[in-house]
Amino acid sequence: MARKARREVLPALPRLFTRLHPDAPAAEAGGTALWETARAFPGCSVLAAEADGEPVSTCTVTVIPNPTHGGRPYAPVENVVTGAAYRGRGLVFACLREAETLARAAGYKLMLMTGSREENTLRFYERAGYNRTDKTGFVRWL
Repeated sequence: MARKARREVLPALPRLFTRLHPDAPAAEAGGTALWETARAFPGCSVLAAEADGEPVSTCTVTVIPNPTHGGRPYAPVENVVTGAAYRGRGLVFACLREAETLARAAGYKLMLMTGSREENTLRFYERAGYNRTDKTGFVRWL
């Protein structure tokens, strides 16, 4: 089961993200404050699936107001990750389903970009209901 991340598990989330971005600096020092800011941001939900009280899978979804498509918001999904020992158990699917539930109540589409070029990762997102043909994504690092 996935749900909005409990305050108690926020300090453990940066450990999960070392799998997502192994070379990036850890956000341990300001981790809890950063996640509290994210949780307080309007429309932003940090979701987590837990095992033994620890977050083992997570994603972040943010419902964003949209002046097009009849004013229906859209929702990008980011920071999708599952701890290696918990892969293959459907936990990240649960997180993505919860993101869809939150977005469906308000919007018309979910969007997800991945930095992975691995075919098995891309097929995973397709099995979760996303497609890689409707949009082209670009990134500009600042």
